Amino acid sequence: MRLVTNVQNICKLQALTNKLEIKTMRKLLLICLFFSLFSCEKNDTFDLLPIVPVDIRINLNLPQYIELQIPGNWNDSTVGGISGIFIQNIGIGTPPFKAFELACPNNDCNAPMVFDGSLKFKCPCDNSEYSVIDGSPQTAGNSQFAREYKVIVISDTELIITNF
Repeated sequence: MRLVTNVQNICKLQALTNKLEIKTMRKLLLICLFFSLFSCEKNDTFDLLPIVPVDIRINLNLPQYIELQIPGNWNDSTVGGISGIFIQNIGIGTPPFKAFELACPNNDCNAPMVFDGSLKFKCPCDNSEYSVIDGSPQTAGNSQFAREYKVIVISDTELIITNF
C-alpha cells in the first residue's frame, strides 16, 4: 500500500515538474524575444536625397559594362539614379555586386561623387568621403550614408539594379 502511494506521489511530482519546466521555458522565450526586439540598433540617419525610382537592367556583354564581369572592376554609369550609379564587382557574396548612388549624400552638391580606385567615394563640393564597401561616411562630422541600391543577378551576364 505504501509503495503504491509513493509511486502515485512520484507521478504527480513528475507532472508538476513538467508543467513548471514548460512555464519556465515560456518565460525564458518571452524574455529573449523582448531583448531581441529592443536591443537592435536604431539607425537615426535620414536620407536627404530625393526618392527616384530605380529599375535598371544591365547586360554585362555590352561594351560599356563588360569590365564588370571581372571581380574588382567597376563602372560609374550616368544611367539611372539621381547623378548616376556606381557598380562594382566585389567578387564575393551574394550577389557579388554593389551599387551606390553617385549623388552626394548631403544633397548639397550638384556634381556626382568620384571614385578614384581606392575604397572611397569623394564628393567634389565638400571633399567628404564615403566607403565603397557599405556607403558609410569616412569624414568626421558626416552622418549620412551613400545610398546603396539592391542588385539582383538574373544570369551570368544580366543584372537588375533597383530600389523597389
